[in-house]
Parts: sequence; structure tokens; C-alpha cells
Amino acid sequence: MEFHKSKILVLIAFLFFCSGAAQNAEQDSRFITFVTDAASVKLYWKDETGQIYRSIQTLKSKLEDNKQELRFAMNGGMYLKDNSPQGLFIEDGAVRKPLDTLSGQGNFYLKPNGVFYLTKSNRAVVCQSKDFANNDDISYATQSGPMLVIGGEIHPAFKKGSVNLNIRNGVGILPGNKVVFAMSKKEINFYDFAEYFKTLGCKTALYLDGFVSRTYLPEENWTQLDGNFGVIIGVAK
Repeated sequence: MEFHKSKILVLIAFLFFCSGAAQNAEQDSRFITFVTDAASVKLYWKDETGQIYRSIQTLKSKLEDNKQELRFAMNGGMYLKDNSPQGLFIEDGAVRKPLDTLSGQGNFYLKPNGVFYLTKSNRAVVCQSKDFANNDDISYATQSGPMLVIGGEIHPAFKKGSVNLNIRNGVGILPGNKVVFAMSKKEINFYDFAEYFKTLGCKTALYLDGFVSRTYLPEENWTQLDGNFGVIIGVAK
């Protein structure tokens, strides 16, 4: 009897933690935030004819043509001039672009950078690029950088009070296999952005992109449908 009681207490505490994280997300007016199950998330780049979606509006229209409703969308990582993903992109288990392990300039190469991926068993993961290993269980993946939160700690290169301000969007993993996406409504530095994910309870979080970022979340009256992107992250029903 005591054993069952302890299990129930642990479950209650866990649910309270998760609901508290979601409540904190709702209360922080600096961000537009969306929490969902890993199973609901997909990554989009090209349609069935090979055309790049580019904008959230195009993705929304294509889904509606297929009798689906777009609930949430956000640009899903950095991209090159031809709108191809910068770094790794896996779609439906197929590698469309390989992992980029090179060094270079810009946010993407601020090491450690990382990968956000979803498995066929509906698990969501953010890991450092150096730790990523492809296998038959991965359904979707996108690479970006830098990491925001690593092992529960803010990326060591970020400085509190930095004047490097920009609109920023990213993704983090919450307890219970939940995924949280967030975009700042106004310009923010890397430290404060990473701190937000840490406050929510993310042990790992990844920066996706900056001033070009857009989010579509009609349930929060936030409906940015423009853009000219590579990968787009979406949740449809």
C-alpha cells in the first residue's frame, strides 16, 4: 500500500511540475510559446511536387488543400540562399542534407551547436551536433546553432546583459517528452533567451534563428504567415 502511495505522490509531483512550466510559459509576456507532444510535430521543406514551401502561408494553404488545419508553425533552422537547410535535415527518415561538422563564422557555428530530432517512436531530443548519431529510428531532424541550454546550464559563451539583441526563436525539451517552442516578441540577447528555456525546466534547448523568425499560433492571436524560409516546423490537425 505504501509503495502505491509513493508512486501516486511522484506522479502528482511530476504533473504539478509540468503544469507549472506551462503556466510560467503563459505568464511571460516577452515570448510567444507553444508546448506540445512530440508525436504531433513534423518538419516541412518541400511539397509533393518538389517546391519549397518558403512561407508559413504556403504551408497553411497546402495543408488546407489536404483537409488539415495548421495549429502552429515556426521557421525551423537556418538556411542557405537557395532556401536549402544549413546543416542536417532528415524528413520521413530520409537524409535530405548531411550533418555539418565544419567550423565557420556566425551563430550556426558557435559551438556547441546542435540537432533537434524526432524519432519514429515519438521521442523528441535536442543534442549537441557532435553527439548526434543517425539510425533507423529517426523520422525528422534539423540542425542549427548555438545550443541554448546544455545539461541544464546556459551556453557558456552567453553574457548576461549583452547588447547583442535580436528577435530569436528556439526549441527545448521538457520533462514528459514535451516539446516547447518559443519566439521572443521583441529583441532579446542570447543569455536571456536561454534563461527562459532553463526556467521552463529544459535540460537542453537549441537556437533556431534570429531576425527573420516568424511564428503562427492562432490560439494566442499570433498569426505571422509571411517569411522566406528553408525548413518549417508545423503542428497540424
